[in-house]
This record gives sequence, C-alpha cells and structure tokens, in this order.
Amino acid sequence: MSNIEKTRTTVDIYGQQYIILGTEAQNHVQHVASLVDKKMREIGSRNPLLDVNKLAVLTAVNAVNDYIKMKEQLERMQAELKKEKD
Repeated sequence: MSNIEKTRTTVDIYGQQYIILGTEAQNHVQHVASLVDKKMREIGSRNPLLDVNKLAVLTAVNAVNDYIKMKEQLERMQAELKKEKD
C-alpha cells in the first residue's frame, strides 16, 4: 500500500459539488475544476437544450482534443530542438 497522503478537495462544477480525493495540491484541483466549470458553461450557453450528461461528455471531448493538440505540438517542438542539437 502506498504512503502517499491524499487530500480531499470539495469543488463546484456546473452547480454540483464534488469531493476530489488525490495527491495534487488543493489549489491545483480547484483550478482544474474551475476550468471544467468554465468550459461546461461556455458549451452550455451555446447549446442550451443539452442535458448535463451530454454537456459533460462534450466538455470531456473538447478537453481531450485540446490535450492531444498540445501534446502533438510539444512533440513537434521537441523534435525540432533535437534536430537543432544534432
């Protein structure tokens, strides 16, 4: 069993409270939750008829899409730096 201490952080996302249990700092968890809340509200304002489940899935799809784009950009930049070193 791990000796890593876990912290409970209560966050509010789209009007619902969640308790997040993890090893990240509370301010980091709150920041992540605020970004999720902001994105859900942004998507919800453009699609007011979406139920919360579909809204959550669209938010997750958007977040993963952004992650993949940034990861690809990082990999391209790392490859360019490697070429410059060689």
